[in-house]
Amino acid sequence: MYEWRKMTPEQRREALESRKKLRRPWHGPPHPQLDRKTYHISATCYEHRPIIGIGPERMADFEARLLDSLTACTEEIFAWRVLPNHYHVLLEATSLKELSNALKGLHGRLAFDWNGEESARGRKVWHRFTDRAIRSEGHFWSTMNYDHHNPVHHGYVKRWQDWPFSSAAAWFEEVGKEKAEEIWNAYPLLDYGKGWDDPGM
Repeated sequence: MYEWRKMTPEQRREALESRKKLRRPWHGPPHPQLDRKTYHISATCYEHRPIIGIGPERMADFEARLLDSLTACTEEIFAWRVLPNHYHVLLEATSLKELSNALKGLHGRLAFDWNGEESARGRKVWHRFTDRAIRSEGHFWSTMNYDHHNPVHHGYVKRWQDWPFSSAAAWFEEVGKEKAEEIWNAYPLLDYGKGWDDPGM
């Protein structure tokens, strides 16, 4: 498992700086068109095993391949977060069918590659992925807060922008601390996402 918790502060800084150099730039805060084409995508490894997070190199490669796969079938990717055993993406899709096909293809290729790397042919890598339509502006911003806060919730980091496999650092830099706090306070998580990360998902 990718042991972020065991890394020294210096190792964490190096990892974060390395990821920032590869960050896809944002050109302004998102303005979603909430017409049932905006979705929150969630996917988890089978039995919540940390297969994505076997090491930082795999996590970085997965993040890049995920975003590349989604770019062709989305109008905009608003937020994402990759953890060792699951990921979430908030996006506006051009076609839900194309989005589904892109993720199925990506998951299949990665399962084959990773099982080969670990001499685990036949292992089930992915449990499933789900798509939830964003219903309102409040739902959108609560979802973004949830995605960016999730590494903090799981105890990997103390601040959103310190988790390297996420859009949070770019988001925080783009909107600034004051605006980010305003959105956080206006759209609290409450019970948002409760039970999603349970092993039985």
